[in-house]
Amino acid sequence: VHSGDSIAVYPPVNVSPAQQEKIIAYTTELSRALNIKGSINIQYVYHEGVLYVLEVNPRSSRTVPFLSKVTGIPMINLATKISLGKTLPELGFRGDLLPPPSFVSIKAPVFSFSKLYRLETSLGPEMKSTGEVMGINRFFSRALYKALAASGFELPPQGNVLVTVADKDKKEALPLIRTLSRMGFKIHATRGTALFLEEAGLEVERINKIREGSPHVVDLIQSGSVDLVINTLTKGKMPNTDGFRIRRAAVEHNVPCFTSLDTATAAGEILEELRLGEDPGVLSLQEYLALSCC
Repeated sequence: VHSGDSIAVYPPVNVSPAQQEKIIAYTTELSRALNIKGSINIQYVYHEGVLYVLEVNPRSSRTVPFLSKVTGIPMINLATKISLGKTLPELGFRGDLLPPPSFVSIKAPVFSFSKLYRLETSLGPEMKSTGEVMGINRFFSRALYKALAASGFELPPQGNVLVTVADKDKKEALPLIRTLSRMGFKIHATRGTALFLEEAGLEVERINKIREGSPHVVDLIQSGSVDLVINTLTKGKMPNTDGFRIRRAAVEHNVPCFTSLDTATAAGEILEELRLGEDPGVLSLQEYLALSCC
């Protein structure tokens, strides 16, 4: 997924201290080897215990303004002065990683899929977002709720969920579907997904795939009976596939659609908190920064 379409979280919630130390070491080595003074943009992928470097660029990125806001550090101002010959100690700073704040900040992308006819809504290496928003809270799930709400992604407190996931994702999706079922959501699923969920003891309403005839998945969305869609990629992104048409129908009828299970799982946690009456709360950025300093 293009980094501009991804959700950025600071401080990281699932990157271990050992992984962070390795990232810092790689960044330091690359910066020194390339003689970078100022800004450097590095994209990493951590996969099966190995840290990979995708690309290194001597420039800033869209994440820097976000991080400058939530840390109170004018990063571009400092980078510019360092490029012109200043050092960190001369500017009142030292090296090393900034201590994590007492709150979580999340930058979420904003998309305009409904305005772009027949555009595939699942994400990939080509950037598709048209803007971005930010959510802050002391707790990750509440910060994510704020970010999603600001991006126009409304999470339903109850209703009908349409689930159709690839075989490779079924096991990972099960805890989320259990949570939604426990919260009172009615689960609708295509045959393969329905069989898996039924074997796991869940009550499921089966719905036809498009080729199986009406009423099918797209009919259900178009009828206004679906409040949330969970769909992971199966056979690609061609316009004639069920997945493509499900995702397009969701966008065109303003139904939240998750294609990433980790994001969907976090959304499930949000819905549980909201159901318990948890208030995300509102503080100014200055108040959050003051809390972090104390």
